Amino acid sequence: MQTGNDLAANLDAVRAMAREAAANGARWVLAPEYVLMMDGSGRVMRERALEADGAPALPELQRLARELSVWLLAGSLTVKTDDGRIANRSYLIAADGAVAASYDKIHMFDATLPSGLVIKESSTYRAGGRAVIAETPWGRAGLTVCYDLRFPGLYRALAQAGAIYLTIPSSFQRQTGSVHWHTLVKARAIENGCYVLAPAMCGEHPGNRSTYGHTLVVDPWGEVLADGGEAPGIVYADLDPAAVGRVRGMIPSLEHDREFERPAAPGVRS
Repeated sequence: MQTGNDLAANLDAVRAMAREAAANGARWVLAPEYVLMMDGSGRVMRERALEADGAPALPELQRLARELSVWLLAGSLTVKTDDGRIANRSYLIAADGAVAASYDKIHMFDATLPSGLVIKESSTYRAGGRAVIAETPWGRAGLTVCYDLRFPGLYRALAQAGAIYLTIPSSFQRQTGSVHWHTLVKARAIENGCYVLAPAMCGEHPGNRSTYGHTLVVDPWGEVLADGGEAPGIVYADLDPAAVGRVRGMIPSLEHDREFERPAAPGVRS
């Protein structure tokens, strides 16, 4: 998607694309981070954040899932919190419209891009503190969001807790995405023997934001099953849950972690 800061227009786009996907046989529809609101201004994002319970947008997405009888991942919605900041919250909605799980993005993107643009999510967003796994009809899914991708320990914990799918809805910046995105997504799939489902924002957005696109579906062996490129559109892939067991049977690295003594940080005496 190429989301802007008009919630109604973004919601219409989600409805149209989800209906088309479902008509073509999709049973699980996933949308990117900031699916209904994206602006580079933290002030705008705070002012236009949803209520703490996701109203009024979340009920509309629940109705959409129920209408289409599909599972729907709302990559993330921005919702108000009680400390004046907002949460970047991913919602997994079941085919009956019930919220199966929600996850607040843990890792905040506080970084300086090669262009010199400084982004500090922690000034606007409240970080989550809990990893989340949800049951789906096709196996367990571990929920994450965007910058979480750079923290492999989170994905290891999800996989070792039974996740066979890792969802990474994202709005990866174009400057970092062009170098890092494919490599990081494939790495998370390979090292955990999981499917990675990574719907991504693309194009230009209000508030001086440019995103890389390239929605990816990667299988447990690290093969890219689908790449959405840099324009808005629908990406389809067929998933075989049994493939996870086959790959993990060949390379059971999830069973091979060992405790080890960590080196002391520079300048720290033991």
